[in-house]
Amino acid sequence: MKNMRLAKTKWSVFPRVASTLAASAMLGALAALPAGAQTLGLAPAQVQYRFEPGQPFQFDLSVSNNSKTPASLSVSVTDFWYNEKNEKVFGAPGSSPRSAANWIEVVPRHVAVPAEGTAKVQVIVTPPRQVSGGYYAVIFVESKPELTEAATAEKRAVYTNMRLGSLILLSAANTEKYQVGVSDAQFAPPLASQTMKLDFLLANESNTHIFPLATAAIVNSRHELIAKAEGDKKRFLPGQKDRVPVSWTGTLPPGNYSAILTVMYGEDKNYTQEFPFTIAGGQ
Repeated sequence: MKNMRLAKTKWSVFPRVASTLAASAMLGALAALPAGAQTLGLAPAQVQYRFEPGQPFQFDLSVSNNSKTPASLSVSVTDFWYNEKNEKVFGAPGSSPRSAANWIEVVPRHVAVPAEGTAKVQVIVTPPRQVSGGYYAVIFVESKPELTEAATAEKRAVYTNMRLGSLILLSAANTEKYQVGVSDAQFAPPLASQTMKLDFLLANESNTHIFPLATAAIVNSRHELIAKAEGDKKRFLPGQKDRVPVSWTGTLPPGNYSAILTVMYGEDKNYTQEFPFTIAGGQ
């Protein structure tokens, strides 16, 4: 199937706990899962696909069960978006501004995975004709709650289950428009007593998702490359803003330098900004 990229990560796990205990007790219950508890996997953890508007397509997800007991799982689809704190939001289908959940049907909705075996979930996507840019959803598979801590006179029983998600990143082919905004850059030069730090606010002004890569090249007064630092790649959905840091640990002899920030994003697009600085003698 052309234009499809599957993530190398094997699975993504979203644990859930149903109980009346405090949050700290919930985490303790997860850590104390019995040795025989089901060990489940979902692959791929992320699907990226460029689709033709109005043309359906499909792919499979694989659910694995490494335990010695069968697993009965339910399958659901939610929107995928973010809030003002850049926290992930899994909303009802159609609740986010770039929802793909209503386009997606999964078969079956309930899947039985044999002990030490695998099962397939077929994903059928039917995108509308009049769409442009990126659209997002998450497909979850969820196990039935299992008793992990029996009730006592002091507390109620604790049940746990596993919820695994596959992130679906879709974009309408030949409709993507890429643009970023870079602002509020803060730069601290490398000194004997401090690491070089370059930090800025990046806004994804595109109509689709991007994975920008920020690098900082240090050049001398003759424009010779002295050092290079690279930040971490991070996903930005349309309209999303967040700070991006780049740092370099090292020392430089006295002289005039520049740190050249390059942000690569979209299809061979980049943003550059220069930060001149001087290393004085004795530093």
